[in-house]
Amino acid sequence: MMLKQSIVAVTLGAAMLSGCATPLALNQKQELTGYRAKGMAIEEKNPGTAAALGILPGGGSFYTGNIGPGIISLLFWPTSILWDPVSGYDGAESRNYYATKVVVEAKKKTELRDLDQKLLLKTVTMDEYLIIKNQIEDKYAPI
Repeated sequence: MMLKQSIVAVTLGAAMLSGCATPLALNQKQELTGYRAKGMAIEEKNPGTAAALGILPGGGSFYTGNIGPGIISLLFWPTSILWDPVSGYDGAESRNYYATKVVVEAKKKTELRDLDQKLLLKTVTMDEYLIIKNQIEDKYAPI
């Protein structure tokens, strides 16, 4: 009887640990907050929706594309209600952060490439180039 309880406890513990999406690091949260303040953040998944769906069997994880944790949450429902809303929220924030980084970096790269072209064509001076380059860097800095 004790062996069965131990196996159940270990399995449940492993499921709870593997069922959680990794939350953003502090600096990533700060970057995402900065991009949101500048109106540059991309929202692929709504964190509130992800958390709410976490009440359903695997819903938060499936919504954010975390299939493995979703299956585990599905198998351990209703116990997964303890972790899947948080996992869903973290998964949505993570997706939004990485989507934002990709879009912001692409826009920054395009603007810098266009500026480099202007310098090559001599439509801007070196002094103007440096000023505009700093403006572009500041524009796309998260904070």
